Amino acid sequence: MNMTAEMMKSMSMELAGVEGMPASMDMMAMQDCIEACAAAEQACTICADSSMGEGMAKCASMCMNGADMNNTTMRMMMRPMGVDMKSMAAVLEACAAMSMACADECMKHAGTSETCRMCAQACRAAAEACESMMMAMKSAS
Repeated sequence: MNMTAEMMKSMSMELAGVEGMPASMDMMAMQDCIEACAAAEQACTICADSSMGEGMAKCASMCMNGADMNNTTMRMMMRPMGVDMKSMAAVLEACAAMSMACADECMKHAGTSETCRMCAQACRAAAEACESMMMAMKSAS
């Protein structure tokens, strides 16, 4: 188990008394989402840097936006003691949408760019993890 997962596991006990936080919050779903967002942020950053060639401006821009959105989502989830469930759901939804938009754009270049293909894969995984986290939040409340 990695350090972040251990820390999140230990936080589940502390979260039980936090106002607005469901007592049965699925910390493993949260950890999975954090890891997927971190992977997508890294993939998007690398892809944006490698997409600076001609005709790649939209892809590079989408990847930069994807990196920023995944970073924001990941960092918000790493501070569950101050979470507002409505804002967390909105951020997760926005991250899933941005990740899918980035994945769709990168897939247009996947035939000629292995970096774009891998970025699309990481973005799709992040979108799925965000959606899973939203489902976990709904079932916990």
